[in-house]
Amino acid sequence: MAVVVVQRGSTETPPAVREVLASAGLTARTLLLTDDDGAAAAGLGGVDGLIILGGPRPGPPRSPDRVLVREALAAEVPVLALGAGALLLAQDAGPADEPRAVPEEGPALRLTPAAGTDPVFAGADLPAGGLRPAAGPLELPAGAVVLATCEGYPEQAFRVGASGWAVRFLPQGPDTADAWAGRILARFAALVAARAEHTATRAFFTRRAGAWEERFAYQAPAYEAAVARMRLAPGGLALDLGCGTGRAMPALRAQVGPSGRVLGVDLTPAMLAAAARHGRTRHGHLLAADCTRLPLPDASVRGVFSAGLLPHLPDPRAGLREWARVTEPGGVLLLFHPSGHAERAARHGRPLDPADPLAAHNLGPALAATGWRLDVYEDAPHHFLARAVPRA
Repeated sequence: MAVVVVQRGSTETPPAVREVLASAGLTARTLLLTDDDGAAAAGLGGVDGLIILGGPRPGPPRSPDRVLVREALAAEVPVLALGAGALLLAQDAGPADEPRAVPEEGPALRLTPAAGTDPVFAGADLPAGGLRPAAGPLELPAGAVVLATCEGYPEQAFRVGASGWAVRFLPQGPDTADAWAGRILARFAALVAARAEHTATRAFFTRRAGAWEERFAYQAPAYEAAVARMRLAPGGLALDLGCGTGRAMPALRAQVGPSGRVLGVDLTPAMLAAAARHGRTRHGHLLAADCTRLPLPDASVRGVFSAGLLPHLPDPRAGLREWARVTEPGGVLLLFHPSGHAERAARHGRPLDPADPLAAHNLGPALAATGWRLDVYEDAPHHFLARAVPRA
C-alpha cells in the first residue's frame, strides 16, 4: 500500500512522516510539486493515499495541481493536506490567499462540533499550547466542513467530501503539539490502510466511468436476456449489485413493475453519477455502498442481480453470505457476465484461472456454504450465468 507525499524542494519524504506511514504498513513515495508540470503527471494508479506538504505559489491555480486533487477527491482517495498544502486542496473552489504567520500570542484554536464525529479528528483534543493558527482568509470548496477554528481566522482545518482533510495550523515548539500532529497523521495513515481495498476499486472505475456506458452499450440485449431468467414476480425489491451505470435497472424495473422497487448499488460514486446521467433514476434509486455490507434488513429483497462483481470481491463468500441475508424466502440470485470464461481468458491473453470464484468447482461449494442452492449454471461461449435460490 502506497502513499504519495507531494511537496516542494526535496524528493526525500520527511522522516517523521515516513515512520508514521510505515507503522501503518504503508510505503511512502515523494512527488515534487514544481511550477512546470505539478505532480499530476504520475496519476493515482496504485496510490492508496495522498499527503500534500507543499501548496501552490501566489497567483492563479495551475491546471496540473487541479487535476491531481480533483482526481483524488473524485475517486475518494484519502487526502491529507498540511500547512500550505491546504491551499492546494481548497483551490478547487477558486484562488485563495497564502497563509501568513501570526504571533505566538495569537488567538486560541478550538475544534468544532463536527470534529467530534470526523473519522480523523474525533477524540483528538487540542493541546493547550504550541499550535499556531494560520492567518488570512481561505475560500473553501462548496460543502466543506470546518473542523478547527479560531477567532478571526475560522478555516483552520476542514474536510472536503468523504476523503479530503486539511490542517492549516502546525506545531510550533512544544513536544505536546508535535505529538498531537503525529497522532493526526497516524489516524490518517490508519484510515488509508483500512480503506485501501475500496480506494483501489474506486480509483480504477472512476477514470473509466465517463466512457463506460458508450463502450459497453452493445451488451444491453444480453443484460435484458439475463434479467429475464430471474423470473421475478411483480412487487418487491430488486437489487443491481455492482451496478456501474445501471444497465440492468430498466429490465429489473420491467419485471417488478410499478408496485416494485429497484435499487442500484455501487462502491464508486462516479459510476453512480454516470448512471444518473443516463437516466437510470427513472427506473429506481442509486446507492453508494459496499455490496458486502448492505444497509438493508434481513429478508427484504426479492431478487439480486450481479454482473461481473463476484470475482472482484476480496472474499466472495462474504458477499454471497450477505446477499443471502437480505434475500427473502423464495427470492433469487442471478450471477451474470456477458462473456464466458474461455472467451474472457482468450481476450486477455491468459489461461483459465482455476481459482476463479465463478468456476463450477468453486461456485457450487461457495453457494452451498453461504445459504444458496444452485439450480442453473451456464458457462457458454458468449455468456456466463448462474441462478441460485435460498436454501430452505
